[in-house]
Amino acid sequence: MTRNKHFLSVIVPVYKQEKTIVRDLTKISETLQKIRYDFEIIVVVDGKKVDHSYSAAKSINNPKIKVIGYQTNHGKGYAVRYGMAHTQGDYIAFIDSGMEIDPNGISMLLEHLEWYRADIIVGSKFHPASQIKYPFHRRLVSFGAHLIARYLLGINVHDTQAGIKVYRRKVLIKILPRLLIKSFAFDLEMLAVANHLGFQRIYEAPIKLNYDFSGEHLNNSFIKTVLNCLKDALAIFYRLKILKYYDDQNKRQWIYDSELDMRINTGNYEN
Repeated sequence: MTRNKHFLSVIVPVYKQEKTIVRDLTKISETLQKIRYDFEIIVVVDGKKVDHSYSAAKSINNPKIKVIGYQTNHGKGYAVRYGMAHTQGDYIAFIDSGMEIDPNGISMLLEHLEWYRADIIVGSKFHPASQIKYPFHRRLVSFGAHLIARYLLGINVHDTQAGIKVYRRKVLIKILPRLLIKSFAFDLEMLAVANHLGFQRIYEAPIKLNYDFSGEHLNNSFIKTVLNCLKDALAIFYRLKILKYYDDQNKRQWIYDSELDMRINTGNYEN
């Protein structure tokens, strides 16, 4: 398949969602049918052995939906990057499965991408037009991530962590081979590296988010996740500012993952 101008690829990372994935992908597809771009949906199952999410997603009879994955869980960041390496589009987005973020937001991000001639548009919980239902402790974490992004890494956006973003392909071609983080701080690394390489037209767009936090508490597991994200942020700063790891002259030091085959330069897709 040859890439088309203004063709949109949407990555949907999936982990332990066998009960809801068919519903969620159907909703995303129906939403994208209404936009003015041709599109594909790349579903990445982050661990086929974990549950039956892969077979459930494969059961959908929709030529716009392509389901890929790998045997064991590697983390959300790895799944998103794996999906990006299998895309066709000039515009490449990702959105969390689970539908906590309204997929209609993809259209809003695309309009902002063109209005501002942006390199990257991030969905932002802090945009004045956003409609969000979000627990206080997670607001604090998002605010902390904003402070780290702005003052430690030089990224001038209020929200780096919302699970919806859109990139121009030229940005991903430059940044994907340099990335290391496979977990939840991958957003931060992608934005920091893009900004460092000169893709500084990074803007925010409103989203609608209804986070189901009925079973979530400020427990040790959540605190551990926050601390791991902070550790990753400091590691990004060290590689970016001290080691200069992400710079072109250090290309031989970049760590390539044989399973994460960077085909984004050619746009060739293999199922």
